[in-house]
Amino acid sequence: MIVIAIANQKGGVGKTTTAINIATAMAASGYRTLLIDLDPQGNASTGIGVGASVREASSYDVLVDQAPVSQCLSPTTIPGLDLLAATVDLSGAEIELVGVENRTFRLREALDQHRGHDVAFIDCPPSLGLLTLNALCAADTLLVPLQCEFFALEGLSQLLHTVEQVQQRFNSELGIIGIALTMFDRRNRLTDQVADDVRECLGSLVFDAVIPRNVRLSEAPSHGLPALVYDQSCTGSRAYMALARELIGRLPQERAAA
Repeated sequence: MIVIAIANQKGGVGKTTTAINIATAMAASGYRTLLIDLDPQGNASTGIGVGASVREASSYDVLVDQAPVSQCLSPTTIPGLDLLAATVDLSGAEIELVGVENRTFRLREALDQHRGHDVAFIDCPPSLGLLTLNALCAADTLLVPLQCEFFALEGLSQLLHTVEQVQQRFNSELGIIGIALTMFDRRNRLTDQVADDVRECLGSLVFDAVIPRNVRLSEAPSHGLPALVYDQSCTGSRAYMALARELIGRLPQERAAA
């Protein structure tokens, strides 16, 4: 199973929207896909249509109680897509894990023992705490949604520094599969400037597909549906399908084929 963390410590960059729709697109492409909600707010769980009242088990149980992943999954209405949901209990997980041995590797150990999926996406909280660290230690690679605004560039530099530290101390195999530009608005000159700066600095690491600001992307979570299901023809959905195609092209071929 290829494990991809979707992370950016800056909030409001389209991280959860990216996690939901890219996971949906991968499932639609024939991959047995697992979406892991590691954010105590549980927005990815809600956005995929799994309400708080039906989340009997969650990522909290996996991290704190070491429950098997397979016993904590919630089905979704998307064929080929399963969810490891988040509950409010997760907000206390960082405190509960402070004194636990190997606390940064709880998720990695759980996923190493899990079978049944080809690819897993981890929706990380907008911080660089113990939950995100667990995700980075468990991940093979990192997908970074980056909002096209000035402050997002500062956050990106901090995240890249954190990735370097994780590589040195915890997970030497962690890579970055790509940077996805989100909330792109061609009417805003600053948006173009930020996009150009990011591409100049990071080159081919930046995906060609750009996620625009789109009303349908914003509406879809309130209906408990990915945008790709809510309105497959909207510009946001088409952009995420293009991003998924690029992502598949960057996956390790021997593992993608499996």
